[in-house]
Amino acid sequence: MRYVLITPARNEEEFIEKTLQSMVCQTVLPLRWVIVNDGSTDATAEIVNRYRADHPWIDLVNLPPRKVRNFAGKVLAFNQGMERVRDLDYEFIGNLDSDISFTPDHFEYILGKLRENPKLGVAGTAYTQENNWDSTRDSFEGEICVHGACQLFRKECFTEIGGYVANPAGGIDWIAVTTARMKGWETRNFRDRRFHHYRVMGTAQRSRAGAMYDYGAKDYFLGGSPVWEVFRATYQMTKRPRIVGGIALFCGYFWAAIRRMKRPVSPELIQFHRREQTQKLRRILGTLVRLKKVEPYMLADGAK
Repeated sequence: MRYVLITPARNEEEFIEKTLQSMVCQTVLPLRWVIVNDGSTDATAEIVNRYRADHPWIDLVNLPPRKVRNFAGKVLAFNQGMERVRDLDYEFIGNLDSDISFTPDHFEYILGKLRENPKLGVAGTAYTQENNWDSTRDSFEGEICVHGACQLFRKECFTEIGGYVANPAGGIDWIAVTTARMKGWETRNFRDRRFHHYRVMGTAQRSRAGAMYDYGAKDYFLGGSPVWEVFRATYQMTKRPRIVGGIALFCGYFWAAIRRMKRPVSPELIQFHRREQTQKLRRILGTLVRLKKVEPYMLADGAK
């Protein structure tokens, strides 16, 4: 089970050692783990170098500082890492964020799932965050949404989708996974394992309300349906930070719509995405009509 991992990292001294500790304990080690130090001004590189001394499969690439931080930069850093594995004979390639931790058999488990199902193009697991938050219980991402913090692609799948799209506003992980499904690959995150994400998604340089506003804008430029967004914002009003989060999400989406924010995805991908959202919404409403409890994980786009 030959796999390689790439980790773009920028000023991650607070958490990257947790990721390093998780990786060196893996029951199945990667051929190469390339950590791309994307112009960090803290001790990120020094921490990585301590582990490199004892683990030669860890590689470090140091890039110069960038004045502007955006998601396109993450893709450029990832692509720099790909250059370092170009000549390796691997079957699977993954993105691994530098602020997560996981059990020693994490990658052995994911690789096993990929080996069992040749149609599985992208695989990952559920995840947790602070305050006992669990993705299988507290979000509607569901079993086919492979979280960007830890994604493992079959090499053929990653090549077919053209890798990650360098979109400055974000959504790069979602675009990759949804494009894979559109092209006929299966995508799954498995609930039998978890990784823990130490930084709440979307809050690296934003408040929670600000992160929700950004998510709303992202929902628009990724082609999400306005009907779906109304339901999503309403649902978020029942979650922390309560009404503020739902309003921020709603405002982000519709302000982006008013400005006609440029969409980095094709009309075909938008159509495919909205069809999945419609299927999901029908399942949710059908469950509520039958007075049954909605299980977010199983009511995902395209979930069986």
